Amino acid sequence: MRAAHQFVLWGTAALLSALLLLGLSLQLGLRTTAVRWPHHVLFFAVCAGVLLSSVLALWAGARGWALLPALALLLMMSRTRPGKSAHWRLALACALAFAGGMWAAW
Repeated sequence: MRAAHQFVLWGTAALLSALLLLGLSLQLGLRTTAVRWPHHVLFFAVCAGVLLSSVLALWAGARGWALLPALALLLMMSRTRPGKSAHWRLALACALAFAGGMWAAW
């Protein structure tokens, strides 16, 4: 039987994938209109999912602290300008930190 934090981790991974794909489409110029609010909604959902996953993993006795670097990097995203290289590089670092944290917290 899977623990609750594992289900939340998979859901957060799916949201993060959608966020990255939407951001990539913006970066490449494939989409330019009416995507700002869905991008922000996905961003806040991913932040909440990472925090919830971390808390649930800690509660279940797993290494939930491993997700905190991903959360810290996500919270630093507002310091970068969208469309600039620092933004997509930080987004990629967030994805890698989340993947590592997911593996550790599993």
